[in-house]
Amino acid sequence: MSVLDKGRILVTGGAGFIGSSLIWALNKRGYDNILVSDFLGEDDKFKNLVPLRFADYVEADDLIDELEDFNDIRAIFHLGACSATTEKDCRYLVHNNYEYTKVLAEWALHKGCRFTYASSAATYGDGAQGMDDKDPELSRLRPLNMYGYSKHLFDLYAQRNGFLDQIIGVKYFNVFGPNEDHKDDMRSVVHKAFAQIRDTGSVSLFKSYHPDYADGEQKRDFLYVKDAVDMTLHLAENPKAGGLYNLGSGQANTWISLVTPIFEALDLPVKIEFIEMPEQLRGKYQYFTQADTAKLTEAGYAGCQWSLAEAVADYVKNYLTGDKRLDPATV
Repeated sequence: MSVLDKGRILVTGGAGFIGSSLIWALNKRGYDNILVSDFLGEDDKFKNLVPLRFADYVEADDLIDELEDFNDIRAIFHLGACSATTEKDCRYLVHNNYEYTKVLAEWALHKGCRFTYASSAATYGDGAQGMDDKDPELSRLRPLNMYGYSKHLFDLYAQRNGFLDQIIGVKYFNVFGPNEDHKDDMRSVVHKAFAQIRDTGSVSLFKSYHPDYADGEQKRDFLYVKDAVDMTLHLAENPKAGGLYNLGSGQANTWISLVTPIFEALDLPVKIEFIEMPEQLRGKYQYFTQADTAKLTEAGYAGCQWSLAEAVADYVKNYLTGDKRLDPATV
């Protein structure tokens, strides 16, 4: 029996990008006994919840106090966090991303719940110490921003207290796809580029300031959100899985290869302009990321269902064109 069949499923950050996509994937698999938690502020992310099926909703700042009322929870997907890499309020990030996760994880372990949480590829910093999810020397990592450090703090805490292998921490690489429009500047390049290309017929990408990379040839491991949530559910349902896992395609692709399928989906010629990168970003910019997904493969995951070109085309044609959201009632 899957852990998902044993009781209620809690999804924090459930109105957000990956959280709502995970609920969509659960709905597609026939699960709707879901407790959703999030901070619903003044943006439009509540619209991500509208097509989805779930049993109840609770605001995130009330969840901890009400946990004892939900003793039927058997699986937790803790995806709620402030994910802005530009956030400067360190106290807020420590409270929201670190302390909250500590409380929820320890409650889950005490109750015997399967606990899956979002760590982050940002914990790897510039990648100088590698991006190996099998490396036990977590203290060697040097995150570049406070968001990454807030995630790193919990990874270290779980390891230091001896329960990291009893839970699952997923390190998402560059995820893109439906339900991300509320993320403002943290939206993927695909989302931003679509609007530029639709409105002007061209797209702007940052110039390179690294001698080994030509303009537009900087590389990232881009991952479609439909694959990201499929990987997450696979690990949660695997009783032998534990610890940290890189979730990515395992293939680095250039920015040019990311935006080209947008032009193709809109039946437009490729037109790219290279612009100066803001000074404050140049020292923190990653020129290459590629997830080592060997550990994920060892956990039985067969590989991504979507190629980059197929994923971008699906996103543009079926969601961005017409401003649609993930809906379990549609294909």
